[in-house]
Order: sequence, then structure tokens, then C-alpha cells
Amino acid sequence: MKLKVAVAGASGYVGGELLTLIAEHPNLELVTVTANSNVGQTVSSVHPEIIAFKNLVFVETSASTLAGHDVVFLALPHTKSAEVAVWLNEETLVLDCGADFRLESAEEYEKFYHSPHAGTWVYGMPELLIGPDKKQREVLVGKKRIAVPGCNATAITLALAPLLAAKLIEPKDLVSTLSVGTSGAGANAEVNQGEGLHSAYPYQVGGVHRHIPEVAQNLNRVSRENVTLTFTPVLVPMFRGILAVNTAKLVSGVSKEDLRSAFEAAYGSEKYVELLPEGSFPDTKDVENNNRALISFAIDEATNRVVVISAIDNLVKGTAGAALQSMNLALGLDESLGVPKAGTK
Repeated sequence: MKLKVAVAGASGYVGGELLTLIAEHPNLELVTVTANSNVGQTVSSVHPEIIAFKNLVFVETSASTLAGHDVVFLALPHTKSAEVAVWLNEETLVLDCGADFRLESAEEYEKFYHSPHAGTWVYGMPELLIGPDKKQREVLVGKKRIAVPGCNATAITLALAPLLAAKLIEPKDLVSTLSVGTSGAGANAEVNQGEGLHSAYPYQVGGVHRHIPEVAQNLNRVSRENVTLTFTPVLVPMFRGILAVNTAKLVSGVSKEDLRSAFEAAYGSEKYVELLPEGSFPDTKDVENNNRALISFAIDEATNRVVVISAIDNLVKGTAGAALQSMNLALGLDESLGVPKAGTK
């Protein structure tokens, strides 16, 4: 018997990506899709590419429409997930693709999100290092409430955590500059409502981006001291994808071989995180519409810094793909079920 699934906020970009992946999952039956302004319309009117659910009609997001499901994905605006979550039965597996439950610190949440902290759910990044020989996937098994990571946080965390865990880089003065596709701004953003973006521009500059405390929370788990991070996102003229350029000071005496060994130890057995050969660097086209995270690095000898490049699709590995990985683990299923590999959608 298939699990009955609802997607709240299914008319947005993340919601649409979830529908695409659910259509390929052998254990899921999509029963309910909710929306706000699109209530009464069919899925095909908003997501014409999703043939499997073209005749399903968007309904309002309410306690009654979300009741009775085995799995509920929340693809809602920040703070809205916290309101909706209280409606749902404790036995329902709920995965929040927003930021309402990611942070452990109420102080940090209220500082960056300017709203009350609703609590903390288990963090849904299976590949996250949380100890010398332990990853987050072990914690996800059997859980009923999961906070899916932020896309920018995923790109930075996967790039730097192995080097911090191996004590190869200094935890202070981490710098990340991310080129981000316009879908990261959301379907209702002005940039996605007009003719599209024709130039690149930075946003949330100066240490105010909401993913900063999330990245720090992730990296502090494996660092010998609390990290400091400068993070600047740059919106660029592409629809999906993130290319992150991350730099850090090397600990004295660290070699290129040490760095490669740390990445191989962390990700050598991972299905969706790949370290590229020396001299090869990621391209966002290689991660488009799939769940891969590609990583490479180089050493800047003049400054004794390592430059780690990471690339992900913000809608798949950055959100919906991670949600399905986490859901599978929570349910005791094969982690890769319904999760797109390279070159598939």
C-alpha cells in the first residue's frame, strides 16, 4: 500500500519540484496539493511540465485538507510552516522546506528572521558530518518532524565541513560567495515575474543573509571552535543552480593530498556528493535537474588559502531532493528512492 502524501504550497517552485520527484517515487501516492492564490486551478495550469498530476486541483491550506495523510511536505513561506505544523497529527511525517525549524538557537532565529522561534526539528541533510565517524542520516531514521536545509547552506556546508572536521582549515575567516539562480528568490519574486534577469547583482550583503546562522550551526558541529563566516549571494541570469566559491585559511603544513584525503573520507561512499578530479571544476549545468553536489578545490599559495568550489541545483539537492532523501531515511526506505541521479528529472 502506498503512502498518502500532501504538498502544502505546491504551486511554487519548491512545491513543483516536490511534485516532480513524488511522481517518480514508487511508494508514494500524491493525494492533496494546496495553494493560496491558485486554489481551484489544476496542477497543469501552473506546472504544465508535470504530466502525472495534471488534473489534480489545488485546494486551500487548512487543517481539514491536510488531515489523514502519511506524509506532508510544507513548501510554504517562512513563519507559515510553524502555523500549519500544529494542525498535523504526531504520527504524520512532516518535512518543512522552509526555515521555521532549522535553527537550534531562538536568539539567532529571532535576530535573522524577526519573528518568534517555533522550535527545532531534526535537520534533513543526510551527508552532514556531526562527528568523526557519524553523519546526520543516522539521526533521521524514524523521525516524524524534519527541517529541510536551506539551499545556500547546503552548498557551503558540504564544501567546508570535511576540512574543518579534519582540522585542515582555520574556523575563523571563512568566506563564501555564491552565484544563485533566480528560482532561489521564489516564484513571487519580482525577478521571476517580468522578462527575467539580465545582469548579476548581490543581495543581503553585509552579514545579514538568513542562512548564515544555519551554516554556522552546521560547521560548529565539527569545528574545534565556533566559525566565523562572510557570505555574499549574487543573483545571476540563470533559473536554477548555485555555484559557491568558498575560501578558508589553511592550517600550517597542510598539503593538497591532505585536503583530497579529507574529502574522500567524507564523501567517498556518498551517492550524491562527488569530489571531482584535480584541475576539474563544477559547472551548474552538470547538476541541473539532479541531486548531485559537485566539489573541487585548489590552493592559493600566495595567501595560504584553499578555494573550494561547490555546485548544486538549488531546487533539487538544495531542497526537494534533500527532502526525499530525508523522508526515505525516516521511513526506513532506500535513501535513493525517487531521488534523481545525474541527467534525469
